[in-house]
Amino acid sequence: MGNTTAQTQGHLCTHTVAEVDAAKQPGHWLLASLGKRVLRPGGLELTRILISRLRPTRADDIVEFAPGLGVTARMTLACGPASYTGIERETAVAAKLQQQLGAAGVRIVNASADHTGLEDECASLVYGEAMLSMQTPEQKRRILAEAFRILKPGGRYGIHELALLPDSIDIAVRKTIEREMSMNIHVGVRPATFSEWRELMEETGFKVTWQTTVPMHLLEPKRVLADEGLGGVLRIAFNLLRRPKARQRVLSMRRMFRRYASNLTAVAMVCEKPAQ
Repeated sequence: MGNTTAQTQGHLCTHTVAEVDAAKQPGHWLLASLGKRVLRPGGLELTRILISRLRPTRADDIVEFAPGLGVTARMTLACGPASYTGIERETAVAAKLQQQLGAAGVRIVNASADHTGLEDECASLVYGEAMLSMQTPEQKRRILAEAFRILKPGGRYGIHELALLPDSIDIAVRKTIEREMSMNIHVGVRPATFSEWRELMEETGFKVTWQTTVPMHLLEPKRVLADEGLGGVLRIAFNLLRRPKARQRVLSMRRMFRRYASNLTAVAMVCEKPAQ
């Protein structure tokens, strides 16, 4: 985070640069800079459920869209798949993940999820978390089409995303939530309703085989403790204490999530590409 200046001018400058970045960073990278490792709307709970439903095996060739900090990648790699490919758009993040996860059969490709550069029908399992919600409807369709293209017939596709409630949500309320979340998180946020997520899958050609929701409690104390453990909570708390601007932003995000708690949920789905 802009640490070239910090390295030459000492600790005070490190703090100053971090605080400047705190006002500008996308919300997920701000949280990561504070030590938060789980950045999914349904937390580790929903990620674990999703992976258990996807059933990765040693025979699978796995592709993950936007692996980020690599938390879920490590879960799937623990299953010993035949291969794992992470598609990461951020160059620096891709390089770091390649260094951390690099092993036989493991690679990180610096590419976008809508244009991976992978061969047709090269994967038996594809999944992505907390990335489709930030895309426009058309971009969502392109990413889903890319997942469909690279999956073998009979392959599984999983998502873990943010959803709006209820399905009949008032358009004005929806626009207000999208606007406030985008301004607060500094990233465009366009979650779909539960029914819309399912429709997007079916329009692409997928068959939805399983779906569930859990509360969207990303910044609630109980969820943070469950996701990060006591050591992680203490690490985040320490960083929040010494970075007031970051603390202000995190508290603002939490207030926003609480304000719209009745309209937000975390959704997970498993789909199948029909066998030919």
